[in-house]
Amino acid sequence: MPYLIDGHNLIPHISDLKLSDLDDEASLIKILQLFATHRRTKVEVFFDRAPAANARKEKHGMVLAHFVHHGITADSAIITRLSKLGPRVKNWTVVSSDREIISEVKSFQGKSIKSADFAASLNQGEIDPSTAEDKSPDPDIQSDDVDYWLDQFTND
Repeated sequence: MPYLIDGHNLIPHISDLKLSDLDDEASLIKILQLFATHRRTKVEVFFDRAPAANARKEKHGMVLAHFVHHGITADSAIITRLSKLGPRVKNWTVVSSDREIISEVKSFQGKSIKSADFAASLNQGEIDPSTAEDKSPDPDIQSDDVDYWLDQFTND
């Protein structure tokens, strides 16, 4: 199930992230990339207050970051996205604590998670940025297999 996330609403709930950090958005995107990879799902995250010249969309693996230009809130951009999804919203999980967004999701019979609850699952180690990449098991390779393939590729 894909996720639609209110980025600035989530940041204060993530340990070691603060809205006052210069790279808070980039840090959150990295965490969401690990989450998306771990869950094998796509994520769309919205950030508001981007200068008009910097309003854009950026693809980061399975994460699409929307930088909404100053004068339009992330909330209104999310509501616009929900409207475009229409009945397909029920296939998405929306992460926000904003009542208007949660109400909009409910009107489409979608699922929502409060930002603090979503962050708690991340903070409790479901996705630990320091160890997430180490979770894939090492392949079980026998020394005989290695010898066989070395012979195959080194013989003239």
